[in-house]
Amino acid sequence: MISETGTRKSAILLMALGEDRAAAALAHLATSEVQTLGLAMAKLASVSKNELNTVLSEFRHETEQLSALHLGSSSYIRAVLKKALGDDRASNLLEDILQNDEPHSGIERLNQLEASEVAELIRDEHPQILATVLIHLDRMKASEVLEKLPTRLRHDVIMRVATFGGVQPSALHELTDVLTEMLSGQGLKRSRLGGVRTAAEIVNLMNSTQEEEAIAHVREHDEALAQRIIDEMFVFENLLSLEDRSIQRLLKDIESDSLIIALKGAPQELRDKFLANMSQRAAETLREDMELSGPVRVSQVETEQKAILQVARRLAEAGEIVIAAPGTDDFV
Repeated sequence: MISETGTRKSAILLMALGEDRAAAALAHLATSEVQTLGLAMAKLASVSKNELNTVLSEFRHETEQLSALHLGSSSYIRAVLKKALGDDRASNLLEDILQNDEPHSGIERLNQLEASEVAELIRDEHPQILATVLIHLDRMKASEVLEKLPTRLRHDVIMRVATFGGVQPSALHELTDVLTEMLSGQGLKRSRLGGVRTAAEIVNLMNSTQEEEAIAHVREHDEALAQRIIDEMFVFENLLSLEDRSIQRLLKDIESDSLIIALKGAPQELRDKFLANMSQRAAETLREDMELSGPVRVSQVETEQKAILQVARRLAEAGEIVIAAPGTDDFV
């Protein structure tokens, strides 16, 4: 873990690099690391020339043409994060960095609870409040909480997430009061947007039966909305769109046992893609293990596939792999 001094030095260096170079550096970091450094950058008011020269010297950069920095950091951070991460990810991180200096907000505390505990806390609230809370939770936590809710309520909440356009100040104040009562006074950040992409990300992490039921429910009310959610969902077969180098990077973070089970239910073309990006020995071993493993339950295959998709999303958010948006030629 980086020390507080190390984080400050990193923040100073990023501020001195300029937007493009700082953005390029941040693009290679995990989301949590970007948030930590962004918060450190936001807290910088000014940096003396001596401190700047010391930092640059440690990182073996030239110092001759640099002078003391006087920082108006918010606009700089906004520009850097947008260049590094794109508008959507940058907007969410900016809320976390610039709107909330508290290390343990109400939502962060909910993220630390078991899904069953969160579901028990919020199940009696209005579905719109449930949707707003889930939008602020980590996607996996939101999916786990949804699975704990009664089916009818779950479907209602998903519809509200998919059509969510933000929270009015009065509604946000009401929600903050609810969380204050639940969590002993901890507040809530300014609301981030929900919408089709958020609904797709949450539904995509649910088990297959609940996923199908949720989509069917949305389709009953709005065929076009259901199709938009499906179009935004990233499924295991979409890994075919990854470049070879992205597959190779993904393989580094996947357990062999998990991959063996996940590929059991995958199309041959996708199996071949993974095998082609392994060493010959590793590919032969995987083939043998798949043959020897015998029949596997469909539910187990789906669980491992979703686990691998989680790894892929994490690497994509960290800028380590590139994933094409489902149904398009764009990249996300």
